[in-house]
Amino acid sequence: MSDWVRLNEELDFWHQAGKIATFWWRDDDLNEPTDAFDRLLGLRERFDIPLNLAVIPDQVDPLIGENLDGCHLLQHGVQHRNYAPEGEKKCEFPDSRPREESIRDLQAGKSRMEELFGDDFLPFFVPPWNRLPETLIPDLKELGFSGLSRFNARREAMPVHGVVEINTHIDPIFWRGDRSAYKDSKIVDMALNHLKARRTGFADQLEPTGLLTHHLVHDEQVWRVVFTLLDHLNNHPAVRWLTLPGAMALMA
Repeated sequence: MSDWVRLNEELDFWHQAGKIATFWWRDDDLNEPTDAFDRLLGLRERFDIPLNLAVIPDQVDPLIGENLDGCHLLQHGVQHRNYAPEGEKKCEFPDSRPREESIRDLQAGKSRMEELFGDDFLPFFVPPWNRLPETLIPDLKELGFSGLSRFNARREAMPVHGVVEINTHIDPIFWRGDRSAYKDSKIVDMALNHLKARRTGFADQLEPTGLLTHHLVHDEQVWRVVFTLLDHLNNHPAVRWLTLPGAMALMA
């Protein structure tokens, strides 16, 4: 059986049950206009899918704000710099970093995003490497962030009152290997794992299944598999792509 047929069969279950399989798309590490960024926007336009761009505030080029049809900008850390002690997993805001310093940086990054991009900036925080200590989430609320996005199925829709968590679940890049695309079977498995868990009640049914991309490091194999995934999803009647505000509205 084709890997993509397996995905279609799962979506058929949703359709037959009268359910909508919601999805959303997040792309990380945007900082400046590049050919890869233009290609990403072209892909978004071709499929007419809402795209959420996680921007690194430090030294960001304001020119990225000139062509944002169908897009929202999110805050991706501040410097995208590792502050974790040697031997620990990378994290910009580890517990070992002074809390006051972390809060000061977060506020500076958010202020820069607001100043440069105005209403195109959605106050959602995307931590680099998808890691943020739980102890800092209440501070996100105090700083005016309305949401948080990491990786894997969320444990709680609202980890702190006023801060919604909407995560990603499909990452096509084999980071610990050749940094090219996973095999199609692995990518389909990532999609199926979250879709099946939602459908059967083992994961939050209201959290849309999230695609995570990193346009700056895509080789042709990654671009190919992202195109194939979007094409299959867009052609199934059970699938709906959500904006991030739309995903937040479901919780209301």
